[in-house]
Amino acid sequence: MRSVEEWESQGAYHELLGHRIFVLDQPAVRERGAPLLVLHGFPSCSFDWRHVLDAFAAEQRVVLLDVLGYGLSAKPDQAYSLFEQADIVEALARELHIDEVVLVTHDMGDSVGGELLARSLDTTLPFAVSRRVLANGSVYMDLAQLSGGQQFLLGLPDECLPEPDAPTGELFKAGLGATFGAGTPASAEELDAQWELCVRNGGNRLMPRLIRYIEERHRHEPRWTGAIESHPAPLTIVWGDADPIAVWPMAERLHQRRPDSTLVRLEAIGHYPMIETPNEFALGALAGVSS
Repeated sequence: MRSVEEWESQGAYHELLGHRIFVLDQPAVRERGAPLLVLHGFPSCSFDWRHVLDAFAAEQRVVLLDVLGYGLSAKPDQAYSLFEQADIVEALARELHIDEVVLVTHDMGDSVGGELLARSLDTTLPFAVSRRVLANGSVYMDLAQLSGGQQFLLGLPDECLPEPDAPTGELFKAGLGATFGAGTPASAEELDAQWELCVRNGGNRLMPRLIRYIEERHRHEPRWTGAIESHPAPLTIVWGDADPIAVWPMAERLHQRRPDSTLVRLEAIGHYPMIETPNEFALGALAGVSS
């Protein structure tokens, strides 16, 4: 297991739209296709993907970033928007001279990806999306089963919390751990690392601001879910079917709406399949990338 320090040492910091953004740009062992552009979810970061990075990079370049407010990236006290996160992804692609990607997304990253796909359909995106891999995330908000912690944060004002009122490590780790499958629980080391990344630069104090993406997701569902369903790039859905939040019927509905997609069911796996069963997840994802 890579430590947070090892993960940070593999990447670099880029100044994008006025913000210091952590980026890991892993070259391919044998480059055979467009780079994988990997987008993480809430409340974690690119560190989630460390177990599948080597498998991904065997044949394709992999670009991961911590979006604004998450992980090792800058965490300003501001209102957060998935539109700005998509702007940052665009800025990174321009800086790295990327003109085509395979889009790999999870959780909140599915929604950032949805905005990128919508821009692609609008012909304003500066790079092409040739294939897509989508993992557990609230694609259909009417099916989402928000956790108690998420509902609590949404009930708070959109403000940075004073330190005494910020979520503690104990609460954070309990909430995150509850999203894993019963047979594939998060290790203590995993939860400690995730907390270390969350609390870096006071990120735990910003959680009531970061969680607003859910409200934005409701407002813009027709645009983002519509783009996920209709974008012409081939779609592979890789989904842990024991996810208590982004429940299995979401994956089934998306597959029904997009019958030419490939649906990979990871049985008894929870919300973080790339951590819980990295080998199976990588096999399912890469089959969609290379097919």
